[in-house]
Amino acid sequence: MAKTRIEKDSMGDVEVPEQALYQAQTQRAVNNFAVSDQTMPEDFIRALAMVKYGAAQANESLGLLDSKVARAICESAQDIIAGKYLDQFPVDVFQTGSGTSSNMNMNEVLATLASEKSGETVSPNDHVNMSQSSNDAVPTAMQISATLGCEQKLLPALAHLRDALQEKKQSVGHIVKTGRTHLMDAMPVTIGQELDAWSQQIEHAMVQITQSLSSVRALAQGGTAVGTGINAHPLFAERFAEAVAALTKTGFTASENPFFAIGSQDALVALHGQLKTTAVATMKLSNDLRWMSSGPLAGLGEIELEGLQPGSSIMPGKVNPVIPESAAMVSAQVMGNDTTVTVAGQSGNFELNVMLPVIAANVLQSINLLAGSSRVLADKAIRSFTVREDNLQAALSRNPILVTALNPVVGYLKAAEIAKKAYQQGRPILDVAEEETELDREKLSQLLDPTKLTKGGIAE
Repeated sequence: MAKTRIEKDSMGDVEVPEQALYQAQTQRAVNNFAVSDQTMPEDFIRALAMVKYGAAQANESLGLLDSKVARAICESAQDIIAGKYLDQFPVDVFQTGSGTSSNMNMNEVLATLASEKSGETVSPNDHVNMSQSSNDAVPTAMQISATLGCEQKLLPALAHLRDALQEKKQSVGHIVKTGRTHLMDAMPVTIGQELDAWSQQIEHAMVQITQSLSSVRALAQGGTAVGTGINAHPLFAERFAEAVAALTKTGFTASENPFFAIGSQDALVALHGQLKTTAVATMKLSNDLRWMSSGPLAGLGEIELEGLQPGSSIMPGKVNPVIPESAAMVSAQVMGNDTTVTVAGQSGNFELNVMLPVIAANVLQSINLLAGSSRVLADKAIRSFTVREDNLQAALSRNPILVTALNPVVGYLKAAEIAKKAYQQGRPILDVAEEETELDREKLSQLLDPTKLTKGGIAE
């Protein structure tokens, strides 16, 4: 049997593991919420430590917290921010909807550590949680962790993917291929035009995420229990935001309306909507890569992805598009997370949302998944694929849809007749058009030049 000690809280005695840094309320949560094997994300835990750091700084500056205790809390919080003691946060994601259990878990761990550092008795509630409520501390930790996750992980990863697409365009962008609409042959495009479209999707996602973060940076802290700021100094919210902004080097501010920031999670719902849009973009990109690399003989066979691992346990030599498949699964997960965030986001009952932990878990998972997937997609799919120009040219010369360029010259109905004959006979459109019109071969070659057709305009 593991050794335990007795801790007390307002409800009585609780047995706690002897070496645990947390105390009674954390243990009650562990006992009560044996729901899953999912604990709160590490990024959230670090952000919650930042909340306690900022609160201690603010309270000290306002003359409310003894400097020795404040310094001990801040030093202990910095240890957790640096990644220490993360095993001391065992509370399940599926806990009390306000995240009170996680807040008290942090308060207790910091109280233990700060007591050791200062030689004073540091209280989880009276000192570490001073001027705070779980109702503003947890939403603030969510906002901080989501903002830092986007700024430090996701946006750089998306920029990496965008840049990889643009770099690839420099080497293969000039190559002309058959375009497709409805998965059917259409007018020609260049590979560069397709890469540009993917790149613009990623750029669009980055812009929308960045814009959404402006609302997320307006922190709930200072509203305390219901938004009124009860038990907090009138200057606490401002001082807190300044302390956290200095710590993170990010432009956090105090929310102009703490009732909004506590009673709703609209800012994070909106941010996750942009994460979903990003997932849509990477799903599209991934599926296009899968189609283009399909085959190698019976599919489109336009490109060849880097062979990374055997593709079958029974079919020797088979190689699959594993990176686009992985990225597509990430996209599916993020889309599912968005449903959870949406449902949880509307669970703001009067002055408090009561699904905060699951919002935090899903938002942070989406940020981390998209960040990791974007880098893998860039480095192991985009940068390394090769183009099968022989296949592209063979299909392009026989594409009956090239006849679209003749519409202004011979009319739609005649062009359709030429296209049908070329398709039925399996002949190049140039040969059939020469037979069916009075245009000479040189003129037809100019009109039907695939490279010229990728530039648009009207045939002359």
